[in-house]
Amino acid sequence: MSQPTTTTKIVIIGAGASGIACATKLLEYGFQNVLLLEAESRLGGRIHTIPFGENVIDLGAQWCHGERDNIVYDLVKRHDEELLESTGPVYENYQCVRSNREIVPEHIANRLKTIVGDSLISRQLELRNCSGSLGSYLTNKFFDALRQPENRDIDEVIAREFFDNYQKFENSVEASDTLDQVSGQGYLEFWECEGDILLNWKDKGYKELLKLMMRSGEMKSEFGILEQRLMLNRRVEKINWNRNDKRVELELSNGEKCLADHVIITVSLGVLKEQHLRLFEPKLPKDKQRSIDGLAFGTVNKIFVEFPQAFWPEDWTGFTLLWRDEDLKDIKGTSRAWLEDVFGFYRVSYQPNVLAGWIINANGRHMESLERDEILDGCMYLFRRFLSWPIPDPVNFRTSAWFTNENFRGSYSYRSMETEQLGTGARELSQPLSVVVTSPREREDLEQSRCDKPLVCFAGEASSEHYYSTVHGAVEAGWREANRLAGFYGLTIKTIPKSQL
Repeated sequence: MSQPTTTTKIVIIGAGASGIACATKLLEYGFQNVLLLEAESRLGGRIHTIPFGENVIDLGAQWCHGERDNIVYDLVKRHDEELLESTGPVYENYQCVRSNREIVPEHIANRLKTIVGDSLISRQLELRNCSGSLGSYLTNKFFDALRQPENRDIDEVIAREFFDNYQKFENSVEASDTLDQVSGQGYLEFWECEGDILLNWKDKGYKELLKLMMRSGEMKSEFGILEQRLMLNRRVEKINWNRNDKRVELELSNGEKCLADHVIITVSLGVLKEQHLRLFEPKLPKDKQRSIDGLAFGTVNKIFVEFPQAFWPEDWTGFTLLWRDEDLKDIKGTSRAWLEDVFGFYRVSYQPNVLAGWIINANGRHMESLERDEILDGCMYLFRRFLSWPIPDPVNFRTSAWFTNENFRGSYSYRSMETEQLGTGARELSQPLSVVVTSPREREDLEQSRCDKPLVCFAGEASSEHYYSTVHGAVEAGWREANRLAGFYGLTIKTIPKSQL
């Protein structure tokens, strides 16, 4: 029998960060018959760097979050010390602006920011004994702090407006609709990497990570070592995984069929939620279905607006939108109601004339259904309502749309109260569908006559136990599954990241 690494056919579904990481790691091990199937007309998945303004913007993943134990940071530093740069205090030094154009005094805004900032530290200990949601914890923590003598001079109305806005910001971090959906204990499953958590890619974008993994520059080709191994516009419609020959048959949207010895699924949790009942034949085991149903997946969208020139001061980093109750009535129940959940606009590194807005939850999903002109009109309404400067008409405009795209159905995963109640998580999602190999002819290097063959494997950020919602979590998950197959074939396993042990 030929060496498994040269004859074994491995198909990876999804050419995002996790799929590309898995494929390139398999090639590094010596597997050659590796194929990536991607439903989109581009690679990258939720990494989507596009030309805009003076260089590029990232519609999806934007920052390398942290340094220590961050595999993305390690990869970059190993190849190019100059790729990453700190974003600085953009998301700390923003102005808090009320809907009547009143700017919250800096000393008051800073004290409010300190209150929520302090909870970032205390919550790591206090949530261990929390039986409720992150929302209830943060609400109690914030208003308890307000009642302290040193904070009693802060106007309660402004404090409430600030906290309403802060909750929207936290929802954008989690991808939740409300913080009451987020499990307090589940929140602690996420491990934040030490170091700068907002490292940007200068004027090149997150696509540089993909190019590093594919060795595009070294190979002088767009897809690097994945050239001839990547098929775009190939959506998988059916995964038949219980065949007598212990292989997997894939049915594609163009009518093609593909047989594989192993399949690695890296599509988003949103796609699995929507499609798993019709995608897998036979249906997935109950514990796998429970993990897909129980893990949460939400939507966060971005709005990029380019102006002919900056209309803001040089030291201004952006602003958050604090709605007064009486002003919010102007848009409630109207076609502009979705604007309530645009929570801030911030400056963009290496884009001197661009502001980036963020929008969450159902209104963020609703925005995707609107015409471009209506979205832009709404954004200009916000600028001119909240800011006192003359606002020029924009020259360029772009939004993300992660929910309505059937190849994503959202942005990233989190741990919800339902996740906690069902007692499931990433570990269950990451377990492969295996079959017992009983004949030595099926795997000649086996010393024993029985072994579980990982037939269908699962990667992607949602399958990362501690780094979910991040690119480094997606990359590590891809490496984890490549390591799994390498171990099955008796190859020496390369270093496994600490979080996957």
